[in-house]
Amino acid sequence: MDFEEHVVKSQPIYDGAIINVEKQTVRLPNGQTAYREIVHHSGAIGVLAITRDNKIILERQWRAPVKATTIEIPAGKVDQRDADFHHAVIRELNEEIRYTPKHVEELCGFYSSVGFSDEYMKLYLATDLEPVKDKLPRDKGEFLEILEKTQAQAVSMIKNGEIQDAKTIMAIQHWQLMQK
Repeated sequence: MDFEEHVVKSQPIYDGAIINVEKQTVRLPNGQTAYREIVHHSGAIGVLAITRDNKIILERQWRAPVKATTIEIPAGKVDQRDADFHHAVIRELNEEIRYTPKHVEELCGFYSSVGFSDEYMKLYLATDLEPVKDKLPRDKGEFLEILEKTQAQAVSMIKNGEIQDAKTIMAIQHWQLMQK
């Protein structure tokens, strides 16, 4: 069966610093018409940063969309400062947790919410962390508390609802798989 939709019309709705929104009129496989609201994003990285004593580095911060404080892995969007996803990993670790990794490995890539967004995120493992010598400035309005947790503590935080962020849950589960 053919599932592909064909864009008949595209209308820009919003052009922002982080996202762009577009309204599409599409022709469905059965010939009917439907509408799609698409959020376009430049891409992002998330980092499973593991300390020398085998602890994950997490961040506690306020997230306006959910009106709550969240606990997450270091992450950020790939932007004009970055040559590629790998460069974004190094930059974000410096800005957010003030470490630089000696080892970086791409673990997987995924779409964060395929129902309405084209945001593609790559998850990386960063190990052999060293404190940075030259600190990059944090993003304006970014206030973080840095946490270090064992694997058991991180899993418990998922189970009790302290961690509800999908990329962070995926990273912790990937960490569990690496231990087997």
